[in-house]
Amino acid sequence: MEKIVYVALDERPCNYKFPEEIFKSEEYKIVAPNMNIMPYKRNPGDFEKLKTFLLEETKDAYGLVISMDTLLYGGLVPSRIHQLDEEEIFDRMQVIDEIKRNNPNIIIYAFQIIMRCPSGNGADEEPLYYKTEGKKIHLNGLYRHKEKLGIITPQEKEYWSSLEITPEYLNDFENRRRTNLKLDLHTIDYAKEDVIDFLILCQDDAGEFGYPAMDQEVVTEKIKSENLRMKVYAYSGADELGVIMVARMVNSLLKQKPKFYIKYPSLTSGTVIPVLEDRYLDNTIKYQIISAGGIIVSSVDEADIILVALMGATRMFPTVYHNQRDIDVMTNLIETFEFINWAIDKKPIIIADLFYLNAGSLEVLDLIKENKLLTSLAAYAGWNTSSNTLGTCIAQGIRYLQKGFDKEHLAFLIKRYIEDIGYCNLVRTSVTKKLGDLGMNYFDVHEQKGKAAKLVEKELQDYIDEHLEELKLQFDMVNVNMPWKRMFEVDFDIEIK
Repeated sequence: MEKIVYVALDERPCNYKFPEEIFKSEEYKIVAPNMNIMPYKRNPGDFEKLKTFLLEETKDAYGLVISMDTLLYGGLVPSRIHQLDEEEIFDRMQVIDEIKRNNPNIIIYAFQIIMRCPSGNGADEEPLYYKTEGKKIHLNGLYRHKEKLGIITPQEKEYWSSLEITPEYLNDFENRRRTNLKLDLHTIDYAKEDVIDFLILCQDDAGEFGYPAMDQEVVTEKIKSENLRMKVYAYSGADELGVIMVARMVNSLLKQKPKFYIKYPSLTSGTVIPVLEDRYLDNTIKYQIISAGGIIVSSVDEADIILVALMGATRMFPTVYHNQRDIDVMTNLIETFEFINWAIDKKPIIIADLFYLNAGSLEVLDLIKENKLLTSLAAYAGWNTSSNTLGTCIAQGIRYLQKGFDKEHLAFLIKRYIEDIGYCNLVRTSVTKKLGDLGMNYFDVHEQKGKAAKLVEKELQDYIDEHLEELKLQFDMVNVNMPWKRMFEVDFDIEIK
């Protein structure tokens, strides 16, 4: 049995658990560091223990999939708030050299995040001063970028000059950006030297202008100048990178290159720029597929699998709305599901539910049920950003091509129906409204397994009883908890009876 060593972006389920849940197999095993080595939100992972784990486990491994942010800074959130000395971070990079010396045949796939710059105030995952200075710091980057491009308006210049940002906070933010960008460029050098075999540099919570976009310009220029565009990809995304890169490693191990056909519900859906991203949906879908080791083809007959990308005709909604004309009139969901019903006997079907940011659609679930597709899909996802959803369902679809419909596939499919639609669309909002009476709020529910988790479990069970009645006797939902003691994400396990 071959071994794939995996170091996640952080300890949240989407990063730490999803790859194992999707790709569990008797043909290979995925080995990850224990949770006590990993970060916990703002607290960085233990570098020395991670180094020991890596050097031991990679000696006889087929491949390594590694988050460079976890190796260098201790995790995703620590990469945004660290006070590490630049020299110390560069020293940590030497672990990659040592791994390659110890096992010259190991395949190393790495991914790294271009540091984000959120547009609003809030310090849950940012430096503490972002609670009051975040919007101003974001605007400072946006206007500086526009000025650099020669497209800033007089009104924007005037507003820019009125921003009063505390100098020490801006210096802290910009110094960390410069350090992180140097490490991004240094990682590209590792790809150039064939120490890293494949690299993705993703822009987290992307936008057309601002600090991250300027950094991405620098990164992209280096990739081009070093003739590395076929080996180092740069696009929008973050929390889906673990499953995408494990999918690529599995495809490498099994010597396969899945062929994808893409289907949209509207002629213009592929030209929508999703919320928190910086390019057309069609562009990102293609990057996600080729990053996972697949290829896009132009007909159903050529394809191994079909990706149905359910995006609105003109936009992705930033929150859950109902009865929106852009979905109901400008897209044709009925034709899309007629196509699915025709194609599903020919090829496996993936549904990427992209209508809303941070939630799957009840209307899509109703159509899945109406067409008796609940347990017929190769994958479904509809959580958080468009890229997060796409990466998750593409990876599950690739696993389906390998293993078909088994208990592990059913468990993850059910989990997506519950988490992406039940929790993200309904239960999260409902429970959040009740937190004030418990002395809690959206960002602080006190415990991972406390009163909030119990409320979530009850309401998820109510959702299952109402919306997944035909499946509910096939599984148990257990171990419901709130990983970061907040409402944004939930964790639970599905046990198939």
